[in-house]
Amino acid sequence: MNLYLLHKPYRMLSQFTDRKAADGERRATLADVIDVPGIYPAGRLDHDSEGLLLLSDDGELIHRISDPRHKQPKTYRVQVEGEPSDAALQALRDGVALKDGRTRPARVRRLASSGLPERDPPLDTRRHPRTSWLELTITEGRNRQVRRMTAHVGHPTLRLVRVAIGPWRLDGLPPGQWRRETLHAPRRPPTGARRARDKKGGRR
Repeated sequence: MNLYLLHKPYRMLSQFTDRKAADGERRATLADVIDVPGIYPAGRLDHDSEGLLLLSDDGELIHRISDPRHKQPKTYRVQVEGEPSDAALQALRDGVALKDGRTRPARVRRLASSGLPERDPPLDTRRHPRTSWLELTITEGRNRQVRRMTAHVGHPTLRLVRVAIGPWRLDGLPPGQWRRETLHAPRRPPTGARRARDKKGGRR
């Protein structure tokens, strides 16, 4: 089965069509950057978020990646307003109380720089003269969760880039570019009559 890793640019929909295009100007979609028939995204990124989006032509794989019950860790690099205190970072690690419940503990660390290409269009530094970069890993997928978490501790998110989903990383992919990986389905253990035949035949 095939898995496609795409670096979704800023202000692009995580879908192949813009259902609201008839109401106004058409927004950028995945069809503008990847032309592979029969693939669908596993999960999504908001219109104003960037980074790693996984797509596949295998429905079972899409379900495994996107189902929140599998607790697939997702790592983000987040540019926030101001400079969060140690107490603010600890609150994120412990879990914060949002309107839809307390978040699970997150992994958080400060970054000296993002290591990412500049956004197009870039952040307005006159409006936001003091910002900081954090790396934050969560195991949930609530709506706009990272943005709500940083706002809760007093540091609104200005830029959000997903850099990893489980073992898959954004490394080396510029915005709008993608690469394909071929995954091999795991062997199913023998069951029923097949197990009996294997045992009789001396298979190990």
